[in-house]
Amino acid sequence: MKRNSHQKQLQHLFWRAGFGPAPDQLQPVPGSLNKVVKQLFRSSETYSPLVVELAAGTRPSRAQQTPEERRMKMRQDRMEMTKINTTWLKTMATSPAQLREKMAFFWHGHFACRTQRPPFALNQVNILRRHALGNFGDLLLAVSKDPAMLQFLNNQQNRKGQPNENFAREMLELFTIGRGHYTEQDIKNAARSFTGWGYNAAGDFTFREKLHDAGTKTFMGKTGNFSGEDILRIVLENPQTARFLTTKIYRFFVDENPDENIIQELSQQFYRSGYDISSLMHTIFSADWFYQPAHIGSRIKSPVELITGLQRAFAIDFQDPQALVVVQRALSQVLLYPPNVSGWAGSRNWIDSSSLMFRMKLPQAIFASAKLQVSLKDDNIDMSPQMSQQERTFNRRIQAQINLQPFREVLAKVPDRELIDEVAALLLQMPLNPALAAQLEIETTGFTNDRRIDALALRLCSLPEYQLC
Repeated sequence: MKRNSHQKQLQHLFWRAGFGPAPDQLQPVPGSLNKVVKQLFRSSETYSPLVVELAAGTRPSRAQQTPEERRMKMRQDRMEMTKINTTWLKTMATSPAQLREKMAFFWHGHFACRTQRPPFALNQVNILRRHALGNFGDLLLAVSKDPAMLQFLNNQQNRKGQPNENFAREMLELFTIGRGHYTEQDIKNAARSFTGWGYNAAGDFTFREKLHDAGTKTFMGKTGNFSGEDILRIVLENPQTARFLTTKIYRFFVDENPDENIIQELSQQFYRSGYDISSLMHTIFSADWFYQPAHIGSRIKSPVELITGLQRAFAIDFQDPQALVVVQRALSQVLLYPPNVSGWAGSRNWIDSSSLMFRMKLPQAIFASAKLQVSLKDDNIDMSPQMSQQERTFNRRIQAQINLQPFREVLAKVPDRELIDEVAALLLQMPLNPALAAQLEIETTGFTNDRRIDALALRLCSLPEYQLC
């Protein structure tokens, strides 16, 4: 039952448009790729909010709290942020709406934002998930009015006579049109237009009219009494915005090196459609060039893709939320904690000698309940930065439930002599080294069928090749 090129293309699609194939998606699928693409979009049509139970009530100011109350509140916030993180991670791994979750994950890196307030974090995750496949203009406006973003980029302090330029600058440079396509004067007048945008004590967006600069402004060659909404509209009217976004999407979903001719076509389509995200992604995943061999197995999995891919393939359910966050930290990608407003650098930045070693040990820690010892860095992910080195040392077994039976069933009818090649074809996007295949043959000789499949799965997931998708 040799895997054909069609099946390899399907696996490529499941990795790029989602978080890797689940066992039921590893069975040979009749019909065209376009049929599977349409099903991916149908499965992601409906939006359901991520639901995480958080403590009720408004947030008192630090001045109103005793030191002990502040410590208790910080512990509670850390626990709730962990709960949001792991709930979203599990949703990424288990939801049939794979494309919606993958697009929301992309936007999470694009609109990189950090907050220590759990309700703000949950609200932002759901904004990204709700608008993930909708209209980019609607997404941009929702993020721009999002209390987490307003707080992160200081627009809460942006007021008439004392404009704060942080949000306006990042909105232009990172979120829409890109560096080199605006002036410092454009930033200043955009900032004036966003004066008065903020949030109230309940964490809801509010327009504080008395703090808004209602004077005349010139922005990108146009003059008027512009509001924040006007600035976003003018930016979207510029075709360069469509090109900037399309290039970033191509680099994330297709290849790190953009094809200028394809970018030109895609960006024109995106612009003409009024920034219809779903239409753009459908074009990408339906294109012949998307499935070219050069694109298959060409990307290094991000830590989140690595973890969720393992969860999907082997029905892994992590029982210890803290351990799951520790794994993310050790791999340098923690959901809700991008390193800065530019997001994660990605690509080859995911891999160095220590991170590769940790990636290759992770399957052993999960499959065999091996003890995992991690000494975490004193980094800016900490909500409690005064932790001792002992407190930063994680040294215990990862508690996880694993169900390998669905994966075994996919291989139930595979002849014994073909098993190594078949397992490798399912788990690796790159060809298996013949010398390693011969070694695996020796290592697993005499094993029962199920034990052999389990041993091969563990061994192959621990390879450098498994890091690619």
